[in-house]
Amino acid sequence: MPGLFRIGYKLLVNDKGKFAALIVGITFAVFLMIMMTSMFSGILRRSAATVTNVGATIWVMDPAVNNVLSTIPLPDYVLDAVRSIEGVKYAVPLYSGAALVKLRNGSYQAVSVLGLDDSSLFGRPELEQGRIEDIYAENGFIVVHDAEFRKFGSPTLGTEFELNDHRGVVVGIAKVANSGLFGIPTLYTTYNRAIQYIPNARFTTSYVLVEPKDPAIVPHIQDQVKRLGYDALTRDQFIQRISRFYMYQTGLGTNVLLMAVISFIVGLSISGQTFYTFILENLERFGALKAIGARGSQLVFMILFQATFSALLGYGLGIGLSTLLIHVAQLRLPSYAAMTTYGNLGLAFAMVLIIAAVSSYIGVRKVLRIEPFDIFRG
Repeated sequence: MPGLFRIGYKLLVNDKGKFAALIVGITFAVFLMIMMTSMFSGILRRSAATVTNVGATIWVMDPAVNNVLSTIPLPDYVLDAVRSIEGVKYAVPLYSGAALVKLRNGSYQAVSVLGLDDSSLFGRPELEQGRIEDIYAENGFIVVHDAEFRKFGSPTLGTEFELNDHRGVVVGIAKVANSGLFGIPTLYTTYNRAIQYIPNARFTTSYVLVEPKDPAIVPHIQDQVKRLGYDALTRDQFIQRISRFYMYQTGLGTNVLLMAVISFIVGLSISGQTFYTFILENLERFGALKAIGARGSQLVFMILFQATFSALLGYGLGIGLSTLLIHVAQLRLPSYAAMTTYGNLGLAFAMVLIIAAVSSYIGVRKVLRIEPFDIFRG
């Protein structure tokens, strides 16, 4: 069998043009699938950036909330009711809203504003510059240093701006785990300052952030909040809800799925046609191997080896090319949202195995029908 594999390998790479076309087809298909699915994964990660960056264990919200931006204000009594639940270590309000800021150069910029609990500052970001205590200073705001930082004019400590005719001062520059999805800078301030500076409805609490005394008590807290008529989701559950929203209730999931299917069809058609041509051009050689005693099963294994070798080589090249391009794009374009995950790699690998199986089936059918008599008679 190893000898037949060596023969199969030499037959495969003998025609460098056909072999290159076969590898390029699979590589291109894997490249497109990885790029599309990685972009989708990156968008989903950024869509839940606020949840990841704040880091609360439990998020209490209105049941109609399906993503972190579509906040529905909670009545004031919800905070007190949650605090009274047995097993709650502490619960604090969080304000989340949008505003229009006038920068020092006279231009206007939309921003996302997060108001942290005044007493605890729970969910505060890690600072690169400044002191967290300065957020209590008059008009104090902290700017997140992420991909959208330049849109805020690349501020420094002491930079002033206007928010709804209120003076704002940058007292800190922070870093966070994930950048936001919608291309707008993020500001942190205190809860009371946020509701004072930004017009709001009667209720102002966007979420109630809860820290349980024990992880085992989380289901009990969720059940008690459910009786109040609200949802209490863990960090992972909230991220899953946001992902489902963007996947099924927007056109994002459908578009990415269509691109992945198109990439698969392109790779399958190119590799299948090229491999079939390769089999046709080498029918005489397969017939000769059959004449000198090679069994049909051995020829089948040879063709499987050729198809699998081509598929795995194309898979590796496609992964390498897409990973390199994503890395370069992120260096040049900080706002580029793409993330390669094990799920993306697994999906592309499964698609490549299907391509190899279909290509092998096409070749096996043709080779098994050949008779040595027909070859030597020609």
